[in-house]
Amino acid sequence: VQLQASGGGLVQPGGSLRLSCAASGRIFAIGTMGWYRQAPGKQRELVATITRGGSTNYADSVKGRFTISRDNAKNSVHLQMNSLKPEDTAVYYCNADQIYSPTYYPTLWGQGTQVTVSS
Repeated sequence: VQLQASGGGLVQPGGSLRLSCAASGRIFAIGTMGWYRQAPGKQRELVATITRGGSTNYADSVKGRFTISRDNAKNSVHLQMNSLKPEDTAVYYCNADQIYSPTYYPTLWGQGTQVTVSS
């Protein structure tokens, strides 16, 4: 089982990007999925999470600007990022907890995708 993230890039301040992450492999169910980010010289921080039932949690810094969603049938999670600011620049990582497949995974991380907000 792997997580594959996509959708990063360069955007001007005030612009939008949509990140996507899909789990591949034979998967029966996934618990909480989420996005984290790590800026240069800083620790990785939570951006947003969403439970299997759809309950969401956001970092205060992105509330009202970012929206997390998921498709349980496709084992995917998305992050719609609007009104982007330079301080949103970071490598964004998707995460999935409690992955039930022929092998149980407590947690998995996808490869990072770079988001750069700059004029």
